[in-house]
Amino acid sequence: MKDLFGANLARKTQDEYSAKDIEVLEGLEPVRRRPGMYIGGTDERALHHLAAEVLDNSMDEAVAGHASRIEMQLAADGTLTVRDNGRGIPVDPHPKFKDKSALEVILTTLHSGGKFSNKIYETSGGLHGVGISVVNALSDRLTVEVARDRVLWVQDYSRGDPTSTLREAGAAPNRRGTTIRFHPDPQIFGGAARFKPATLFRMVRSKAYLYRGVEIRWSCDPALIKADDQTPAEATLHFPAGLADFLSSAVGQRPTMTPAPFQGEAPFPEKAGRLEWAITWLDDDEGFLHSYCNTIPTPDGGTHEAGLRNALTRGLRAYGELVGNRRAAQVTPEDVMSGCCALVSVFLREPQFQGQTKDKLATAEATRLVENALKDRFDHFLSGDPTTATLLLDRIVERAEERLKRRQDKDLLRKTATRKLRLPGKLADCSRSAATGTEIFLVEGDSAGGSAKQARSRETQAVLPLRGKILNVASASLDKLRGNQELADLVLALGCGSGKGFDLSKLRYERVVIMTDADVDGAHIASLLMTFFFREMPELVQQGHLHLALPPLYRLSRGGQTIYARDDAHREELMATVFKGSGKVELSRFKGLGEMPASQLKETTMDPTKRTLLRVQVPDRGRDPDGAQGTTDLVERLMGRKPELRFAFIQENARFVRDLDV
Repeated sequence: MKDLFGANLARKTQDEYSAKDIEVLEGLEPVRRRPGMYIGGTDERALHHLAAEVLDNSMDEAVAGHASRIEMQLAADGTLTVRDNGRGIPVDPHPKFKDKSALEVILTTLHSGGKFSNKIYETSGGLHGVGISVVNALSDRLTVEVARDRVLWVQDYSRGDPTSTLREAGAAPNRRGTTIRFHPDPQIFGGAARFKPATLFRMVRSKAYLYRGVEIRWSCDPALIKADDQTPAEATLHFPAGLADFLSSAVGQRPTMTPAPFQGEAPFPEKAGRLEWAITWLDDDEGFLHSYCNTIPTPDGGTHEAGLRNALTRGLRAYGELVGNRRAAQVTPEDVMSGCCALVSVFLREPQFQGQTKDKLATAEATRLVENALKDRFDHFLSGDPTTATLLLDRIVERAEERLKRRQDKDLLRKTATRKLRLPGKLADCSRSAATGTEIFLVEGDSAGGSAKQARSRETQAVLPLRGKILNVASASLDKLRGNQELADLVLALGCGSGKGFDLSKLRYERVVIMTDADVDGAHIASLLMTFFFREMPELVQQGHLHLALPPLYRLSRGGQTIYARDDAHREELMATVFKGSGKVELSRFKGLGEMPASQLKETTMDPTKRTLLRVQVPDRGRDPDGAQGTTDLVERLMGRKPELRFAFIQENARFVRDLDV
């Protein structure tokens, strides 16, 4: 009976699944049903990907030599307009779809366009013929204007479908090119989704840097720009020096080891494309590598970055051999890229990316092309300035020896950290060997870590960036605690162990300073870290080694006077006292430590002569009957595994809440 019942059930399931259950999605319906396949999701990053797709089409016209000007305009209602003076999308009937214009085919049909061969565009950012059609599908309204042959053509769309015919809108004797005006669909991205002026401005500025032959005009409704945002309402962007200007802007006033950057451009053989680059080295370990292909940013790197690393490494090794520096043979790409600030831009025919969002270049040949193009030119750069080349080589060899020394260290903790976790790339240690007078700053994220490393005193201050919110040890299992990489990094950096293996005498720093943003998320991260130290290293807290930094939330200035405010209450106090009276007060709100200039971070938070630190203490049993046990109970109640205890605490204390920040 059991087998018979099972057979009947299987037969019934098969009968219910029939041909009528097979869906065929046509036109742009797949895009609206599964937007993540085309733009990587429906979040803020995906929203701005729409702008990038439209801008990339105009950039392709510029790189092909048919456009010299691009305009981007953000309206108050969130409508984005991108206009170029290129050739304009063809409007004549398409030979395959004679009842539709080529313009309508491009906007309503996936995998349609003029970039599948090299006939129209030698190199282009668009490859799959889906960019503008995806933008059309995910916009609740879109209008396209095409000026060709002295005539202006206009057509309207909504959610991928035309809402009007292609119509002639009059003569355009002094105009040519394409204008795309669209508003992202709130059904896809949510009603609160908005383009951010700062993100769009960085996007167009990068494009202007990447192709020196284009002028980009930016405009944005001033009402969309927040008071603490430095984004201009209008700007004309044109950089004749290209990547050299880009590098100069990115490095700013930071001291470099190379008086002049290593920069240039070179064609690839057999008309396979070309390469542009601009590279320098800083006098510290905080560098960056930004790469692009056909003006498309590749934040996840790829084969062109591999070629760059190989060329620089081979060049430095060869120069070391030339000048008799045998230690140069141990240099690795990791050593070379430490402190290196590099911009590399390749233009390739039919490049291959990983996914439609094009975050990583996968063209295998690009590694060889970039390496060969750079290697000889880097050799000439080094031999042309022996003084700079020797200084650079010595510094990189020094980094390589430091890496090898850490790997061979007999101390088990340091040895494990170097071999397994590669802390040299994460922990910026201080140079003083003794713990007395030293301190380590625990910061949230690499961005804040970069600012802190620039602001620190190299002799006595170390910086360890932590990725996001760490594990809540009060509610985590032992296995999770042991397997958490961020906590393992922290324990190994401190050198004193944790739990039963904790030994305060091995603590490598006199002070452990938690330095997080002055907002709700920063307070949460600080509470998680304090919970960790209280549970796993209680003696470290009891002996007064744990501190909280107090970064400011606001900067107030009037005339020549500048004062920093810790929070809203402090700001109001300053406004009512120090800045009381006539005169406009310039008020800036820091978004986070990563957004704060290193000089200001040092002045307000890290300089021992000017800062304020809060020491984290556990109530003394002699003064508090509950003592440490009361603190233990409170930590368990707020951070432990039982949500009902947190709920009860909220109910009991809700009446005391003022100015809730949610």
